[in-house]
Amino acid sequence: MSVESRADAEKAIKRNPHPDFKKVESERQSWDHSLKWNVKQTFQPDWKYGDGANDGGESLKKKHVEIDPYEEGRPAVSNYKLLISGIIPRPIGFISTRSKDGSSTNLAPFSYFQVINHDPPLFTVGYAGGFDNAKDSLKNLTETGECVINLISEHFIEAANATSVNAPFGESEWALSGLTPAPSTTVKASRVKEAIFSVEGKLDFTKEYESKATPGKKTGVLAVIEGTRFWVREDALNEDKNLVDPSVLKAMSRMGGITYGRTTEGLELLRPDYKETVENNEDAKKLVKPKVDGQ
Repeated sequence: MSVESRADAEKAIKRNPHPDFKKVESERQSWDHSLKWNVKQTFQPDWKYGDGANDGGESLKKKHVEIDPYEEGRPAVSNYKLLISGIIPRPIGFISTRSKDGSSTNLAPFSYFQVINHDPPLFTVGYAGGFDNAKDSLKNLTETGECVINLISEHFIEAANATSVNAPFGESEWALSGLTPAPSTTVKASRVKEAIFSVEGKLDFTKEYESKATPGKKTGVLAVIEGTRFWVREDALNEDKNLVDPSVLKAMSRMGGITYGRTTEGLELLRPDYKETVENNEDAKKLVKPKVDGQ
């Protein structure tokens, strides 16, 4: 797919809802530097088994709209916009790759990204389009079998977003971003030195998907990547080297459209033990025996 075609596709998506974004942005409050990582109580600390939602039943009063993703007249881009606005917040895989001949590099953010296993460490990245119009990142990944996954933090969000530009193949997003390449150990691709958490990775496999709305059209490629090295900034890592401090990481997430999210608050919930919290709880035992219809 040409640079022009990708620009046309972006116009069709209409991701930006503002006719004059910079004017709208100038009227907003400045970035709040005072916000720190804050752990709060849950909405209902005294919640017990069987209590259900914590909104007092308000959500049960609302109606839902059923949507067939392939209903007549519904363009595929409507599904795209719906999913990226509804499946949130999404972690962002900031992927660094290098061409097979080493002559060019690529750096791009992907919000179709997730960790799926720890032994071995496995990650998924979803690429729009098929192999026939592969983006630079996918082309480099499949040809070299290597990449680095960097996590995006507050202190370089503008630079990371800049790499999503539809630059021609071979032009360096690194230069446009102003970010700093750092050497890796198990792969040739550079990691982002500004990133607090990075993962070197080797490609496990890819799978290409075909459109159901337009049979024959390739619409996406799933890449599964195995992590081979972790890099964590020293001040964000605990002594046992098994926890990244969220107050230092300050991870950014992807929302719908052109919106990103900050991670400034959290809450903690214990994972319940069945024997301790159900078998030894007469009220809870009544809920599971007999089972409630449909549950």
